[in-house]
Amino acid sequence: MFGKTALLALALVPFSLGQVADDFEAGWDEAAWPTYAPDCNQGGKVTLDTTGGHSGSNSIRVDGAGGFCGHIFFGTTKVPSGDIYVRAWVKASKALTDSHVSFITMPDSAQGNGKHLRIGGQSKILMYNRESDDATLPDLSPQGIAASKALPTGSWQCFEYHVGTDGTIETWLNDEAIEGLTAKAGVANSNAAQWQRSSVKPKPTAIYFGWESYGGDTNTFWYDDIAVSDAKIGCA
Repeated sequence: MFGKTALLALALVPFSLGQVADDFEAGWDEAAWPTYAPDCNQGGKVTLDTTGGHSGSNSIRVDGAGGFCGHIFFGTTKVPSGDIYVRAWVKASKALTDSHVSFITMPDSAQGNGKHLRIGGQSKILMYNRESDDATLPDLSPQGIAASKALPTGSWQCFEYHVGTDGTIETWLNDEAIEGLTAKAGVANSNAAQWQRSSVKPKPTAIYFGWESYGGDTNTFWYDDIAVSDAKIGCA
């Protein structure tokens, strides 16, 4: 059963589109948004920040430590059975570096037990990573890097993505499509050679927001006005 915050937030999204949404103004419901740290958790933490959110006073703050075991996430298992659209307002304290990190991770049954579809950064840009074969979207070539975008720091950014049942990936930053983070079934993409070499069609079973570093990078992320739907949500 949705809490009051989720119901109020869903009022901002057409009812037929709403799967789950929260602006955290009623606080952090840890039953609805549990933490997630597979295998180990050494140093990362998730807290309710009441000093200012995107649309109100509250947001969820994630302090991510360095190294894989410094990871920590929070999220939901309320995922649409078909196409998945996820919109979150995010704020990062530090810029993405050349090191590989994730700020969204999704257990993916199509890849096998314990494997994830991950969204994060490498080479200073936003990128996807498929854990089972370590493929990236885009390819981390000069052309692929140029086709993605950096994640601005210190201000709220509207990040939305789509995972289709046919394997389609689409991504928007502040309602602008990111060419390098787009891969459509049956459509050749010169920036997605790694991604499209596999026939795996992602099937996320949960969506988690936070931080995971595969080197020494640390960061603090804030998340607010999260919505999960079966149709595009947008930033308005």
